[in-house]
Amino acid sequence: VWMQRPFDHTVKIWDVRNGRCIHTLAGHHGEISSTQFNYAGDLCISGSIDRTCKVWDVASGQCIHTLRGHNDEILDVCFDFTGSKLVSASADATSRVFNTMTGACQAILVGHEPGGEISKVCFNPQGSRILTASSDKTARLWEIETGGCMQILEGHTDEIFSCAFNYEGDTVITGSKDNTCRIWRCS
Repeated sequence: VWMQRPFDHTVKIWDVRNGRCIHTLAGHHGEISSTQFNYAGDLCISGSIDRTCKVWDVASGQCIHTLRGHNDEILDVCFDFTGSKLVSASADATSRVFNTMTGACQAILVGHEPGGEISKVCFNPQGSRILTASSDKTARLWEIETGGCMQILEGHTDEIFSCAFNYEGDTVITGSKDNTCRIWRCS
């Protein structure tokens, strides 16, 4: 199964074996900026420039939750490895952690510079930390339970567009518009 984000404010789920569209997920009021399946493949999320995220049931194509709270467009979305939590990244310089099943916001991650849109977000493999990458030239490591910033990764000279944890969750890599990648140890 594969997801596509056409420019008509929908998400399309495709069966890659036969090339047929399984569902067209409609409900956003702006372009879709990010999509992701959970590990089990039974849920997917979409983030949009309409400032919302939607959690979808893959089998039925039905929207389970519409997640609100951001003041600007959503740029990235990500499930944790268990699928029980998801995180959104926004041009409003915040990220929000949501409970996948209830749709409740569990934490708001605030600390990037105003105007420092967060372009990429990811969970560590353990599901206890989140990494955000921003146009403020920093990446930040967050503790999910408290929503507190644990570490600020400074050193890039331009926007950071990409970030990822290693499999142990103790090292991250960031990629920047400054044409460099940096490897960092997590504290």
